[in-house]
Amino acid sequence: MGKYKEDLGLALELAGMSDQLTMSRFEATDLSVKSKVDMTPVTDADLACEKMLREELAKARPKDTILGEEFGGDATPEGRQWVIDPIDGTKNFVRGVPVWATLIALLEDGEPIVAVISAPAMRRRWFACKNSGAFRLFGGEPRRLRVSQVETIEEASIAMSSLEGWKERGLRKEFLELTDSAWRLRGFGDFWNYCLLAEGAVDVALEPEVSLWDLAAPYLLVTEAGGQFTSLDGENTPDGGSAVATNGRLQDAVLGYFNSPATAVRQTEVPT
Repeated sequence: MGKYKEDLGLALELAGMSDQLTMSRFEATDLSVKSKVDMTPVTDADLACEKMLREELAKARPKDTILGEEFGGDATPEGRQWVIDPIDGTKNFVRGVPVWATLIALLEDGEPIVAVISAPAMRRRWFACKNSGAFRLFGGEPRRLRVSQVETIEEASIAMSSLEGWKERGLRKEFLELTDSAWRLRGFGDFWNYCLLAEGAVDVALEPEVSLWDLAAPYLLVTEAGGQFTSLDGENTPDGGSAVATNGRLQDAVLGYFNSPATAVRQTEVPT
């Protein structure tokens, strides 16, 4: 894993600690659930996990900064920064659905260089290191990942999280036009969309509104598996507020659905 081997080792060690903590609270009868300002849920497991990760990183990498979903921080384009989502898929976690994961990424000057996605209830873990490939652990030895070779939307399997955000952005019509043209649409949701894309199991994964802590780790996993990952505006970054990830062959075609002159006009007409 080259120059980032020690950082990846640390991230994997932290993921193991997170797995133990989060699994101890998954389906717990005394799980505490509250609503945040944006009306999304947060549990005692989210808070305890991020707190633990911050404490461990402060000891292991005291000079690095930290950005996390629950305790904040400021994204920085300079230096080394760890980006954490203690439980991506909290709504699933609360309802007893096993599709949730801890996301840990290390950014250097704003670019992801190490990523770990750990889904203990699914018994899966994914990881990637800059210029060293993407891998999945699911029993046995790590399996190197490669995106699919599908070349047309008509043959493509698309993964999404929900329809609501597309409506809020004034892009529901464009999204439905895209998915109506595709071979298949499935709502796997959250991190799993991007992991399946990196595995070659789906060909497109996209979200209209999403945060850096949701995307930093998936961004590196997808790109190291040979895919492409941009915002809806086509910017190659995990910090663009939206996500369009594909096997690379489909990137321009997918972005074309959302970046026509007619789309721009309709977006300006959406009430704020």
